Amino acid sequence: MKNNIYLTFDIEDWFQVENLRAIYPPETWKKQKLNVENSTDIILNLLDKHNVKATFFILGWIAERRPDLVKKIHKKGHEIASHGYGHLLNYNLSKKELKEDLKKSKFILEDLIGEKVVGYRAPSFSISDELLDILYNLGYIYDSSYNGFSIHDRYGKIELKNENNQPFLHKSGIMEFPLPLVEVFKKKIPISGGGYFRLFPSIVFNNLAKKYMRNNKDYVFYMHPWEFDVNQPKVKDIKFSYKFRHYVGIKKSRKKLEKFILINKINVFRFMKDNLD
Repeated sequence: MKNNIYLTFDIEDWFQVENLRAIYPPETWKKQKLNVENSTDIILNLLDKHNVKATFFILGWIAERRPDLVKKIHKKGHEIASHGYGHLLNYNLSKKELKEDLKKSKFILEDLIGEKVVGYRAPSFSISDELLDILYNLGYIYDSSYNGFSIHDRYGKIELKNENNQPFLHKSGIMEFPLPLVEVFKKKIPISGGGYFRLFPSIVFNNLAKKYMRNNKDYVFYMHPWEFDVNQPKVKDIKFSYKFRHYVGIKKSRKKLEKFILINKINVFRFMKDNLD
């Protein structure tokens, strides 16, 4: 069985992540050096090298300040989707604030690429049923924000039809593409990318992903540009757990991603928007 693999990248910069929020609240962002172009180029060059296309969930705040980056990603034939505007946890926003964030990001991206933006991913997977209702009413068609790893303290929850981590139509009308979990010693652990990809040795991650794909046709993988950015500042005044989660394995990310792509060339790399029938 050939699997559908959705390579996805959440385009935000190093200082915008939740683990560094205490040091870099949004009001400080304008003062920070943007590394996002160089770190995104690492991803783009790797995808070009292997002729692979991906979906880029782009933060509206970044798109406003680096419009040429959005246009470059689009020109290279990748899918442009929304990561919201301000990268705040959605369940901490009022309904009015959330709607404005989603609408603003969609408008900025559509204006830049001249096409409809139909996909969305929530910051830190802060999903809710209300969020999906708002997405549908704003003209989004799909979402990829549900991560069922119950131990993580930031991930949101939604009403589910099943727990098999395969795409399904939510009651809102939005198609949901969940992040994959795989069972190890009777515990379900994330095998979707990000910090888990950086933490696990390549052989372990790739074998777990292979195990998941033996039983599931669709597989969602995600990373961020800052996870390839070896030149980003090293922030010291944060909790050890946050520091570990942010910096572990960054030096090896590019090599590991290339290996993952090569191993999975037998499968089909797809856009989420092309799998909505």
